[in-house]
Amino acid sequence: MSELPDSAPDGDEPPLRRPRKQKRSVFSRVVGIAGELLITAGVLVLLFLGWQFSINGIMLNNQQASDANNLSQTWAGDGSNSATPSPTTSPAADAATFRYGEPPVLAAPATTEQFAVMYVPRFGADFKKTIAEGVDPRSVLNNGGAGHYPGTQMPGAVGNFAVAAHRDGWGSPFLKINELQVGDPIYVETQDGWYTYTFRSLEYVTPYGVGVIDPVPQVEGATPTDRLITLTSCNPLYIASERIIAYGVLTDWQPRSAGAPAEIAGIVGA
Repeated sequence: MSELPDSAPDGDEPPLRRPRKQKRSVFSRVVGIAGELLITAGVLVLLFLGWQFSINGIMLNNQQASDANNLSQTWAGDGSNSATPSPTTSPAADAATFRYGEPPVLAAPATTEQFAVMYVPRFGADFKKTIAEGVDPRSVLNNGGAGHYPGTQMPGAVGNFAVAAHRDGWGSPFLKINELQVGDPIYVETQDGWYTYTFRSLEYVTPYGVGVIDPVPQVEGATPTDRLITLTSCNPLYIASERIIAYGVLTDWQPRSAGAPAEIAGIVGA
């Protein structure tokens, strides 16, 4: 049996060469670039959402608390509301009469002006947000508070006091609007005092369902008799293909000189 040679004869061993790279087709290169762009976009979206729901949300909530406190303290220092009327009756369930008589109604404020503070205990024990005139996202809603639909009624008036706010992002003031339960109070503070609205129902509409802010919601041309509040926001979360609507009715009000309602007294101006 012959032995294998220690090495191949000269000339039999092919020279070492780098493997040739196969040229990628134009299509595969386009797909690769598109994939990289999508990955980059996804990372940027995640970073934006993280900023929106954490750092930016915290900053806006802190600013809102400060603005709300400043408004309350300014109103508290106004001596024009020092006289305290005597309560005459118990709050009526139908809101026809009130302990301190007919609630005062503010004149419509200037666009973007903060004129009220909203407290909703169901949204959190320390929940308080300013209400400014207008619902423009950039100048009003993106500041982390709520906006009043121009042309709708003011707090305490017969008709519909309609308010909008973000549900996701920009502080997410109405994040828990879907958790409201029948009978929950919604407090609105103005320079005159506190208006207590009582939540009564939810409704879901398309983004074009503007009838919810009519004086009598969804009944165009009807003459209002109730003093209503309507809260509007986007739904579902992160998609906003429809709108979630919360309705309430005014059941009480008390002047500033009588002090804040007991449930929120600890966070008013604090």
